[in-house]
Amino acid sequence: MAPHDDDSVKPIPSRRKRWFAVAAAACCAALAASVWAVATGRVEIPERFNPWAPLDVAAEPDWLTGFKLSRTRRDPVRCLSALAQTGMQYDLLTDRVTGPGCGFRNAVRLRSAGVRLGSTPSLSCPMALSFFMWERHALQPAAMQRFGQPVVAIDHVGSYACRNVNRGEGAVPGASRSRHATADALDVAGLTLASGRRITVLQSWPRDAATSVDDPAAMLLLDAHRGACRFFNGVLGPNYNAAHKDHFHLETGGYDMCL
Repeated sequence: MAPHDDDSVKPIPSRRKRWFAVAAAACCAALAASVWAVATGRVEIPERFNPWAPLDVAAEPDWLTGFKLSRTRRDPVRCLSALAQTGMQYDLLTDRVTGPGCGFRNAVRLRSAGVRLGSTPSLSCPMALSFFMWERHALQPAAMQRFGQPVVAIDHVGSYACRNVNRGEGAVPGASRSRHATADALDVAGLTLASGRRITVLQSWPRDAATSVDDPAAMLLLDAHRGACRFFNGVLGPNYNAAHKDHFHLETGGYDMCL
């Protein structure tokens, strides 16, 4: 009688498993073919549902806006093309290095942004584009909802600056460079409504959730902060640390954070 060795017997895949493997492979192939066809323009779909369509800065944001914005920010040519559609007035800045880890590329100086800005900030194209998307699609709708009037001015307290990160103890020597050092950040301290009412982060940021619901200024700032997280890579506010008690720090290109 021949010896029987269970370990030498190889299991035979069932018909169901084989069909599942074939079906999965077919689905993956079909999906890859569909993605390729859309990406290369061989199949046309509405731009709203096409992740490779150019970013429409005027369109109501949807589930693809974040992907399109991120893709646009990474491409200098696409970014400037999208920025030209915003209606903002700006001057192109010459690329320059201003110090170790400092300087900017593909940057602009904003002269007019649909709202008054006080001084003219120098911002990278990705930062300027994100600022427009936030102001148009988050801040203004929130102001209309809370006060029935638009924002006409935004107070900022810093854009480009060759300095290190400030975590509350000042710009410590040897610390990593701030996103301000590459014109990828803007600090927003407050805003002014069409009625002339001025709302500042220092005075109106809610100190507790219980009182904020009855204060439209506090709710507007909360809306502005949450909305910024949709269009910037990094957003820091008063809840982050004492160094940000009086402004929102908005940045692109760094780590994703919404604090």
